Amino acid sequence: FYAAANIRVGTYEPTLLANLGVGFSAWDGGVGYTYFDPSKGLEFSATGGLTFNNWNHDTNYKNGIDLHIDFGAAKFLSKQFFIGAVGYIYNQLDADIGSPAFLGEVKSRVYGIGPQIGYIFQAAPGVQGYFNLKGYHEFDSHDRPDGWNVWATLSLSPAAPEQKPVTSPRPQWK
Repeated sequence: FYAAANIRVGTYEPTLLANLGVGFSAWDGGVGYTYFDPSKGLEFSATGGLTFNNWNHDTNYKNGIDLHIDFGAAKFLSKQFFIGAVGYIYNQLDADIGSPAFLGEVKSRVYGIGPQIGYIFQAAPGVQGYFNLKGYHEFDSHDRPDGWNVWATLSLSPAAPEQKPVTSPRPQWK
């Protein structure tokens, strides 16, 4: 389970090409599941959620509620390296509010699918690194652009402590 928030911070000016903030706040929540079979090196993951957007008072516009589902499958070729496929579904459940009437109802949708590779490595003593590269070809879009997205992720985290076998003294029988 997860919950996330986009808090309205930074400056936002609708006439500027680039802004430090997005001009509105939003809440997102959902659930995910991962199945991993270490004996076969197979992993399947899926996460689904809903995003609720607030008004952008600078533009007098409010995006509708959206449903998003992300999924992936991977085959580990070693303990550290995997290849696989990823995809997502983005579907807006209700229309935006504030768009000009001549545009009609604005409800965006897009699907994406593509390849991924990942590598887990020792970054420093006690620090585990993870690098992932994935690309999505977007299709069947409505009220939004489509094309290719490429994402690179690098994360560093404390490495899990080494597991030492638990040994107990052998009982002495008399």
